[in-house]
Amino acid sequence: MFCKKCGSILLPKSGTLICSRCGAKAKDAPTKITQKSSEKKSLEIVDESTVNTLPLGDADCDRCGHKKAFFWDVQTRSADEPSTRFFKCEKCKHTWRDYDSR
Repeated sequence: MFCKKCGSILLPKSGTLICSRCGAKAKDAPTKITQKSSEKKSLEIVDESTVNTLPLGDADCDRCGHKKAFFWDVQTRSADEPSTRFFKCEKCKHTWRDYDSR
């Protein structure tokens, strides 16, 4: 369900639905609200130094001067804007971004 005041999602709290943004309570909420408890899940820890799935390219690290870095793209702005390219130095693991890499 969504808040009639601001349109944000309603979350169960203390037996009723409350807006996650403005805090308004739902007037037409179901009479009984239950929330499922999550089961414990196992966590697998992967050592970053043994597995590199990112592509490696030519980039100059400002911190150590190394000439190779892993890179990936993320759409951080609206869809009509170019994506942001992130770099992570192969040697010192310094991370930086480049907005105009294309």
